[in-house]
Amino acid sequence: MVKIGTLELGDFPLLLAPMEDVSDPPFRFVCKQYGADLMYTEFISSEGLIRSAAKSVHKLDIFEYERPIGIQLFGSDIDSMREAGIIADNARPDLIDINYGCPVKAVACKGAGAALLQDVPKMVHMTSEIVKIASRPVTVKTRLGWDDKTKNVTEVAERLQDIGIAALSVHGRTRQQMYKGEADWTLIAEIKNNPRIRIPIFGNGDADSPEKVKRMKDTYGVDGVMIGRASVGHPWIFNEVKHFLKTGSHLPPPTVEDRVEVCRTHLKKSIEWKGEKLGIVEMRRHYANYFKGLDHFKDYRMRLVTLYGADEIFGVLEEILEKYAGMESPLIA
Repeated sequence: MVKIGTLELGDFPLLLAPMEDVSDPPFRFVCKQYGADLMYTEFISSEGLIRSAAKSVHKLDIFEYERPIGIQLFGSDIDSMREAGIIADNARPDLIDINYGCPVKAVACKGAGAALLQDVPKMVHMTSEIVKIASRPVTVKTRLGWDDKTKNVTEVAERLQDIGIAALSVHGRTRQQMYKGEADWTLIAEIKNNPRIRIPIFGNGDADSPEKVKRMKDTYGVDGVMIGRASVGHPWIFNEVKHFLKTGSHLPPPTVEDRVEVCRTHLKKSIEWKGEKLGIVEMRRHYANYFKGLDHFKDYRMRLVTLYGADEIFGVLEEILEKYAGMESPLIA
């Protein structure tokens, strides 16, 4: 049984990665339905949170059906992160996660996210302050290092464990790599096999098929796997992985009916949470992923991303269902 503090997650949990502009409550709802064991909010700016910026505060929204769920914070100022940690703690998540892995320029060049890999003492101090104020487990997500010359994640893991974090998720790339190239899980395995390490170690990076996740489990010995981009437009991946690990066989791929139904649910939840106008606009980024591979789909996609009325969009989804339902192998690899 994998535990984060007293939180029990099963024998090999699958985690939904925190993804900016993706892993909001509507998306988390569908991922939870299809097997995600632990989920996180989008990362929340500590500066935005302590200044009550509407966007940051809105990201604190969590719902009982999502549990267990963590609130993820990022920032560069220790005092601001401590204050934000108190606010996040009061929102009653199951854990608080600190982002030391975001590679994007707007974050890293301001001294937050993966930038803290260049200043491990500051990272340790910042984490320690949040551990002190939190009434629930504190976890961390990070990368192998800043670049190929400074892969210091083993030191990071030991020092963060020593000051009280309850679990560590590691993306198998450096900040310099961004999301390019193949993720390297060998250092993740070294951390997991380090006799000093007692906390759960979760691997992240390129976990995009049941076969890959099984190989990551068997080869690197991680306690669980965090799935990110592979879940976008395909929340079924969590159950697909679980089925494959249990039986060695694949679940049937989602049908067009499945895709329309999940897309419809996602849209409804988006409107419920954000209101009709914003819920419709922000849902637009998902349609291409839900219907990837459908032949001659361009006209439907253009309508989905230009219409502003919920009833009209639901109507287009019904048209898609009528056109493609029952077709053999409608999804092109």
